[in-house]
Amino acid sequence: MSRIERVELFHVSVPLPAAFYPSWIPGYPQTHVRYTLIRLTTDDGVTGVSAGTAFSREREGLGDLIGPYLVGTDPTDVGRVRQRLREASYLGWRNFWIECAFYDIMGKLEGKPVYKLLQDTEQTVERVPVYASSGEVRTFDRRKPFLDDVRNRGIRAVKLRVKDPARADDVTILRQVRREVGDGFVIGVDANQGWPVSLIDPTPVWDLEYATAFGRECDDLGIAWIEEPLDMHDWDGMAKLRSAVKTPIAGAEMTSGRHEVLPFFEHESLDIYQPDTTFSGFTDARFVMDQCRKRDLRYTPHTWTCGVGLLINLHAAAAWNRGELLEYPYEPGSWVPEARDGIIPPILPGPDGALAVPQEPGLGIHVDDRRLARFGRRFYTATPLRIAVRVVREKGLRAALELKRKKRGK
Repeated sequence: MSRIERVELFHVSVPLPAAFYPSWIPGYPQTHVRYTLIRLTTDDGVTGVSAGTAFSREREGLGDLIGPYLVGTDPTDVGRVRQRLREASYLGWRNFWIECAFYDIMGKLEGKPVYKLLQDTEQTVERVPVYASSGEVRTFDRRKPFLDDVRNRGIRAVKLRVKDPARADDVTILRQVRREVGDGFVIGVDANQGWPVSLIDPTPVWDLEYATAFGRECDDLGIAWIEEPLDMHDWDGMAKLRSAVKTPIAGAEMTSGRHEVLPFFEHESLDIYQPDTTFSGFTDARFVMDQCRKRDLRYTPHTWTCGVGLLINLHAAAAWNRGELLEYPYEPGSWVPEARDGIIPPILPGPDGALAVPQEPGLGIHVDDRRLARFGRRFYTATPLRIAVRVVREKGLRAALELKRKKRGK
């Protein structure tokens, strides 16, 4: 039986070619794609990777917290892995993004791509169609080159950001884009109201009245979905909005674990569920898929993190396999594949506007060690010996031996 022998954590920071102004943090110039990378290695040499989005180096102490939880763990015992990650979260960060690295290992041990581990039947899924997801609020004149670029790439769907500072007219850009692309082109819209941030500039906060008026305009324009039109905890408000407009309501991207997503189901808040697998882990992604099937609802994960996160969510989308479009984060000039993906080969859609699903065992994530050395810094390594030495130094030999005995007994 395989056991986790080594845990490594890296700060990764890839510079963008130009400052990116995310609609979800008004006024903030983002200059790098940053995340924490974890690499697990078993005692028989199998590796698994995952990434958790980061603002900077806020996870500096994560290794000391999770290392003792993970070293020695059976990577195929998902129940125990999730329990240990949950226990560690009581003392610090939400950690279910780490679970994806265990699925990477499980897929390799079973000789299957991860998406097949999530299916009831092992159906091969070669490609998943995408929509180009913009990240900035732009006027039509500045947005038109993006539309031209996307259409030249064979993509037939986009998501636009709306966030008028005066909360007066978020519809103008939609009208202009609809005239430009025609009725057959898919347009989704993201209001980023789920978790408003006013770190730099104040964010315009929508209420149910404004969201309803906006939604009815979207009805007339044939908008495919409205994402996060209200605060993520306003489950009743979203349910009322869903009843008041025809355009599907989407959300739940920031939920971490089923306890956070269940209220959306209980209040019948959404038509489309979008939890990011790097926030929830694959186990709860599967839970959300099952709940959506039971209720005849839709599922397509949020992916705006980094290239590793995009590939992780591509497996979740392939497991769902109901023709839903997957988010493809793309803002030409700043948030481009070469920077977004950074330490792995750029993930590019084909001329059919779809991504190829990795078919090799595991997640199919190939980290370029040279690029990792350039853009990353390893800040923590755990092995059984390192942990033992630390425990002896901190607790004393007698206590260390007693802890080892109890752990082996479990």
